[in-house]
Amino acid sequence: MDAPIYLDNNATTRVDPRVIAAMLPCFDQVYGNPASTSHAFGWAARELVERSLETMAECLGCESRELVITSGATEAINLAIKGAAPVLERKGRHAISARSEHKAGIDPLKRLEKQGWNVTWLSPGRTGRITAEQIAEAITNETTLVSIMLANNEIGTVAPIAEIAAICHAQGIVLHSDATQAIGKMPVIVDDLDVDLMSFSAHKFYGPKGVGGLFVRRRDRSVRLTPQIEGGGHQRGLRSGTLPVPGIVGMAEAMRLAVADLPEEMPRLAHLRDLLENAIRTGLEGVEVNGDPAHRMPNTTNLRFAGVAGEALMLAMKTVAVSSGSACSAADPEPSHVLKSIGLTDDEARSSLRFSLGRFTTEEEVTAAAGRVIETVKALRELKV
Repeated sequence: MDAPIYLDNNATTRVDPRVIAAMLPCFDQVYGNPASTSHAFGWAARELVERSLETMAECLGCESRELVITSGATEAINLAIKGAAPVLERKGRHAISARSEHKAGIDPLKRLEKQGWNVTWLSPGRTGRITAEQIAEAITNETTLVSIMLANNEIGTVAPIAEIAAICHAQGIVLHSDATQAIGKMPVIVDDLDVDLMSFSAHKFYGPKGVGGLFVRRRDRSVRLTPQIEGGGHQRGLRSGTLPVPGIVGMAEAMRLAVADLPEEMPRLAHLRDLLENAIRTGLEGVEVNGDPAHRMPNTTNLRFAGVAGEALMLAMKTVAVSSGSACSAADPEPSHVLKSIGLTDDEARSSLRFSLGRFTTEEEVTAAAGRVIETVKALRELKV
């Protein structure tokens, strides 16, 4: 098998053909502006948006009025953190997060630090898993916000968000969770997790790029946010701008399909992940799994190859698409901050690669990819690259 093999689904996914089919009518048939309330073109577009919001709300176990459409997870995370801060700082200016978070979560919190907030940055330890006990120990009388991702994008570790939520809410602290990598790969129900704010992006679960969302709890513990994009008061004033109807329809269909397929897809992906790991570790010495094998997403493995630079391995293995870290940090020459946060040295971090499988990954591809990895690592070790 000589064709290129895509094993970088945590960076982005191929849009499902069924999602494309759902989106197409929005470009040339139902093309009105959903904010145009004076004619049928706008009404039809608005109906599509409302139906899509209902679909996503059903998938996530929330109400449609609790969903805010954004341009993606990065904007959603910024809206959650920066939007909550002006309201929360009346009670206290202390936040808690982790060094292993995505940069989309780290950078807004660093911005708050420049504005006078105190942020406690927790280190997750070798497994990459932040515990509820760590959160409890870090809470002070000034703590008003906690932001912990549900599933790590690089090592796949899943956090005990429901346990963290119980500790936060016992003290009136708002909890945001970045669920970007989790939706479509594991069950994500907002009330089971008991989150107040939750961000996500369509292109991680076989939907289009450029559209995402933020869950903002309106029941029980209503969360107030300060808008970050203004200019018309769309979406109840939380995020102005013309709604991207094709993207919203595509995101809703992608989420519906992903959630419906979970019972079959989770064990299938876990089987392929384990097949890949076992084949590589059987064929090579000095290969270790980064993260927490007991608590991780079914599609992700991050492997460390002793004596080989990950970048050299990627370049030499051109027909297998993998990554050495987050796509959003690819321009940063430094080793992965996630891997360093779990205690790896610079050399160990640079010797690691992420393999992330997806809906269109086949067993044949996994077997072929493992063979190419083994062959390439052996060659590089001989060259001492």
